[in-house]
Amino acid sequence: MFGLLLEIFQTRLELLSNEIEEERLRIRQMAFYGSITLFFFGLSIMLLTVFVVVVFWDSYRLPVLGGLAALFFIAGLMAWNSLRCAALKRSKLFTSSLAELNEDRARLAS
Repeated sequence: MFGLLLEIFQTRLELLSNEIEEERLRIRQMAFYGSITLFFFGLSIMLLTVFVVVVFWDSYRLPVLGGLAALFFIAGLMAWNSLRCAALKRSKLFTSSLAELNEDRARLAS
């Protein structure tokens, strides 16, 4: 009986370590793609801003700069709110390990 419990415990620890490794790889991949995405979006926004300011340089330079600053501020607030919502979302980490442990407990109880 003790050997069986030890094997179950070892299997569950291996499953837990696999889940941790998968989550670590997923986070690393998301950070990599996120940084590349932010770089290119930032570059395109900067170039678009310069283009719009140059187009309206003679007549509406200051209103265009103010409007673009307000637009970028609002976009930043929306992105911050999305980030906050994503951070508050519950992670699915360890769900299969917990489900397997509950099954093991139910089997051992009967």
